[in-house]
Amino acid sequence: MFGGGMNPRKMQQMMEQMGIDMTELDAEEVVIRTPDEELVFTDADVTRMDAQGTETYQIAGEPETRGRDDAAGADDADEDTIPDEDVELVVARTGASEEAAHEALAAEDGDLAAAVSRLE
Repeated sequence: MFGGGMNPRKMQQMMEQMGIDMTELDAEEVVIRTPDEELVFTDADVTRMDAQGTETYQIAGEPETRGRDDAAGADDADEDTIPDEDVELVVARTGASEEAAHEALAAEDGDLAAAVSRLE
């Protein structure tokens, strides 16, 4: 990043003077999702850099590339991400069954107002 052969202690002092704080994170896995694929880093070095209140993350490692269709549980992902509290709220508002409320939330990508409108 800065001066390739510089003494690490000197580098740390310069970064502190510039208000830059770097922290190594003990990450187990990093997943980057794009519309077409997932990049999964299972053995990556992750560094968080805080420079004047802006956090930046650096990932170093070799990712495994997966197509979005290959992602484990891709078909079930929407249903697993709907909080029970949201289902209960839709049931209370509409009087629908929990199953119907859950289906409406899944169909509306978790949008509470749209799920309620769908069931009213």
